Amino acid sequence: MLQVRALTKAFRGLTAVRDVSFDVADNEIVALIGPNGAGKTTCFNVISGALKPTAGTVMLSGEIVAGLPPEQIAMKGLVRTFQIVRPMRTMTVLENAMIGAFARTADVSKAMDTAFRSIARVGLQNKADALAGNLTLPDRKMLELARAIAAGPRLLLLDEVMAGLRTAESDRIVDIIRSLKAEGMTVLLIEHIMRVVMALADRVVVLHHGEKLAEGKPSEIGADPKVIESYLGKRTKLA
Repeated sequence: MLQVRALTKAFRGLTAVRDVSFDVADNEIVALIGPNGAGKTTCFNVISGALKPTAGTVMLSGEIVAGLPPEQIAMKGLVRTFQIVRPMRTMTVLENAMIGAFARTADVSKAMDTAFRSIARVGLQNKADALAGNLTLPDRKMLELARAIAAGPRLLLLDEVMAGLRTAESDRIVDIIRSLKAEGMTVLLIEHIMRVVMALADRVVVLHHGEKLAEGKPSEIGADPKVIESYLGKRTKLA
């Protein structure tokens, strides 16, 4: 579904992503991992259209999307969340989710129905009328996920959606992602919680200093000395 080829993004004298290539197959969950500053979010920003690549290309289902504006890429089925969640604070939870739903319909009642199903999926149905600005961080994370789901993605990009959450809360999101995959959705996620990566991902791509360091199954990545050293600076198996 997704093909990233020789992707490079430079900001004047700094090259944040250099010659990165990887694929995401239909109905696959791929984790993009690496230490802070490895270039993960920059890679997401280029793939989703927030940034234009300096070199290389991105293809969605065989169509080149690199350089298109984010809204056009979203309409083609690639939808993302953001690491720093910023809901429309003066709008309700349901209204925030409707923003995503309006990507697929201009009918208010249909958008409301889609939005309510998406917030119910993440457990926010009882807070549908609450102002988003009054939500806790875990609930804001859930709302961010619900809004993306409401947009009807074929490929969902999740940028550290579990950061700052307790174990039970992150496990809830893991269950949601698994259910989305069971329904045919494809997922590319950035995640630092290795327990989650090992349990959830079909494949893992590792970035380090903006370049691809390794790629493989979670068990292979967890035992790779290069990956362990990039995270911990010593050779001890990741868990």
